[in-house]
This record gives sequence, structure tokens and C-alpha cells, in this order.
Amino acid sequence: MTSPEQKWASMSNEAQTVTEVEVAAVYNQLEPVDAKFLLGDWTGGDLDTGHIAHKALQGMRWAGKSFRSVDDVDPIIVYDDHNNRVWNKDFGHAILREVKFRGIISTAMIYDQFPIIDHFRCVNNDMVAGAMDTKQYGDAGVYYFFLRRIK
Repeated sequence: MTSPEQKWASMSNEAQTVTEVEVAAVYNQLEPVDAKFLLGDWTGGDLDTGHIAHKALQGMRWAGKSFRSVDDVDPIIVYDDHNNRVWNKDFGHAILREVKFRGIISTAMIYDQFPIIDHFRCVNNDMVAGAMDTKQYGDAGVYYFFLRRIK
């Protein structure tokens, strides 16, 4: 039997479209993550559910996130023209806090300048699942993504 963690890791390696319902079913079974676990630099990717953020982040060459402390986060890191990871200052900074989402208290990243909360769940020691909850995209639903730790 495949665990939710194995299923999420497998879905993150597939380049096919999946439904938001399928992704949510797996995400909702994942364990919470502690803020200290997130500290460091992470590369980012997503599960293509057709959400508008998928193409938006591809267009800006999204590279991931950088967590220096619970009160000092660069929520959007992109690749520049030389493929260097750089902070996208248009999105400002963020903080990490414990937030209850779908009945589970886990670490969430709250943007300073936008109505966006990214809720994190643990996949394994080097990967977390994310669910972006925002009213910025109207009724587009939840955007699901993943982060892989840079070692």
C-alpha cells in the first residue's frame, strides 16, 4: 500500500495534469511540519491542476523559497538571466506561523504584502507539500506546490 508521502513524492515527479480533488485528498493526509524544519533554501515545483498560479510562476521563472528565520522569509525566489537564484522584491517578505488548515495545525507562510497564506505539510526530510490559500485568484481554488531542500 502506498503512503500519502510516497504518493505526493510520486505525483511531484510526474509532468501530467492532475485534479485539485486528487491532490487535496493526498495533501490532507500528510503530517504537519515545524517552522524550524523549513529553515534554509528550497527549490520549488508544482502539481499542475490547471490553477492560474501554475503559468504565472512558470512565467516568472520561479525557483523556490528562502527561510532565514520564522520572521524573515523570501517567499518568491526566481532565476535571473544567468540562472542565479534571486529574491523577487515585488512579492516582499513573509513570516512563518502555526495555522490551522483543514483541521491540522502546521506551519504556514504568511505574506507581508499580499493576501496569501502557504500551508505546509511534511513529505520527507527533504520535501514539503504546500497549499496556497488566497482570495487573490477569486474562485480558482487552492494552488498546490512542493519544495525540495537545497543541500
